[in-house]
Amino acid sequence: MGIYLVSVGAQEWFDTDEEEGRAAVSTGLNEELRRRGLPSYESVPEDTEFVRGSGTRFEEKLVPPIDGFVRLARARLGPSEPETLLDWSVLVPVSLDEEIELPVESSYSDTTVIAGAPQVLDLTRRLAEAVRLPLDEIPATCDNLDLTFWFLEGDAERVAAARPGPWAEDLDAAFYVALYLRAAEHSLRRGCPIVYS
Repeated sequence: MGIYLVSVGAQEWFDTDEEEGRAAVSTGLNEELRRRGLPSYESVPEDTEFVRGSGTRFEEKLVPPIDGFVRLARARLGPSEPETLLDWSVLVPVSLDEEIELPVESSYSDTTVIAGAPQVLDLTRRLAEAVRLPLDEIPATCDNLDLTFWFLEGDAERVAAARPGPWAEDLDAAFYVALYLRAAEHSLRRGCPIVYS
């Protein structure tokens, strides 16, 4: 149980029958993209067989408290930017100057808010730079709770002792910086949506 952030393949994204199918979201997104004069988002990759470390899937669990991350975002980002980073329910590899809200129920809300991965990536890169997050140490692929385990099972504390800095002062906040950064990177690299589950 708990809240996960996961990648979605084409079958689920376009499925109209499955309980977890997201066809209403994909259709609503494309209608809004066309209204904005942007191309439709149709090139969602198929799910692949799970291979640890392959970087073809994304799955992380939101375990630590998020309060420190919210404070960090509000302190380091512009007035409306924390909402862009925190209020989405679907992340897509499409540049969106403004989020898209659809009247479609999501896992934790009555609506679905769609954000662009390029915008989320920009915001999280700025936070990563602000806290001097040691990205060379943090897992780059997150296909089986790699990031979650790295932060919760001792690796983060070991690296924090060797490479102290602002990031090490609040490892829970650092987890969320890394989580959203890696989610946006994955979405753009694979061309897939990321959703809360």
